[in-house]
Amino acid sequence: MTSAAVIGGAGQVLTEDEVTTFVGEALAGAGLEGRSVCVIVPDATRSCPLPLLVKAVTQALTGSQVTILVALGTHAEMTPEQLRKHLGGDYPNVINHEWWKPDTFADLGTISPDRVGEISDEMLRDEVPVRLNRAVVEHDVALVVGPVFPHEVVGFSGGNKYFFPGVAGQEVIDFSHWLGALITSANMIGTPGITPVRALIDEAAALIPAEKLALSVVAQSGTDALHAVAFGDTISSWQAAAEISAQTHVRYLEHPIPRVVSVMPPKYADIWTAAKGFYKVEPIVADGGEVILYAPHVTQLAAMHPEIEEIGYHCRDYFLGQWDRFRDLHWGVLAHSTHLRGAGTWDPVHGEHLRVKVTLATGIPEDVVRRANLGYLDPAEVDLAAYEADPDTFVVPNAGETLYRLQA
Repeated sequence: MTSAAVIGGAGQVLTEDEVTTFVGEALAGAGLEGRSVCVIVPDATRSCPLPLLVKAVTQALTGSQVTILVALGTHAEMTPEQLRKHLGGDYPNVINHEWWKPDTFADLGTISPDRVGEISDEMLRDEVPVRLNRAVVEHDVALVVGPVFPHEVVGFSGGNKYFFPGVAGQEVIDFSHWLGALITSANMIGTPGITPVRALIDEAAALIPAEKLALSVVAQSGTDALHAVAFGDTISSWQAAAEISAQTHVRYLEHPIPRVVSVMPPKYADIWTAAKGFYKVEPIVADGGEVILYAPHVTQLAAMHPEIEEIGYHCRDYFLGQWDRFRDLHWGVLAHSTHLRGAGTWDPVHGEHLRVKVTLATGIPEDVVRRANLGYLDPAEVDLAAYEADPDTFVVPNAGETLYRLQA
């Protein structure tokens, strides 16, 4: 691992010229001339000035064969028009990560049960098959271009996470997310350094034959501005950006809040993605308090994972206490369920007890919401001004990227 080159920092805002010049110089010195490069970028659920970055990258790689791969994870496919807007123009060789097609993947090997046990402190001990989008394997270089934020599964997003789960097979996705769920979102999100899930992802990434580089950026949430850009291998670049993100995207409150209203921006099209409005505020909610996800534009729980409507949203112990009933379902879906429901307990006598109420003020029908074990509020009845005037309520605009925590 080498040290990353960094421009910018916490409290700074870079100009477009500064970003373009840095990217051009960084890639010019990386020895990429004449080599094939797979550029892995995020989908539209992350704040990032992607048109600026993609333009700078492609200009710097004019002597290389370039493919742009959109890291969907298991999100919905982006249409040609969406991609054009997302990337800022028409580029050749742009592909979605078609995770629903078996022939998308190349087999890279496995992570052994012993290694999994070591990484997870024996929380899990299974062999994990490692499959990755074959476009990454078929290029000389894999260049990750994307933002770093506090993340509920891995601590901080970015770096090798763009491979796993960004363009990975279901096995690593399910396994890594369930490991994060066992640790719990509240204990994982915003954790610096190499968390168990990050260690698992790095272990899988070590099997990738391509050279792995990254332009890891720290975005000004909700804008097209950047605080910083780091370039290096996918570990050192991510580490540098994560340190800046920890200073930029984490805010501290003195006291717990009885009610939080997370106002979700349009980029979150369903609860599968809009649930970030809960993850990022769970640590500041008082016991017995409530989080309201205000997203009138959202009309479904999960566009690509309808099974969540049948499973519903429950705490981790609900699933662990009935593991024989749930173990054969997608662990990634179970993990999403626990992340949105937060901390709680379950036992066969008293049932489920949840620390925080979760209420949806969305366009999802009331019967669907209540069947999924969530509270319902008609979005037409939401008065944000009244909530902002209420001393017991904290309204978070543009929720989903900034993490809120209590001061130690």
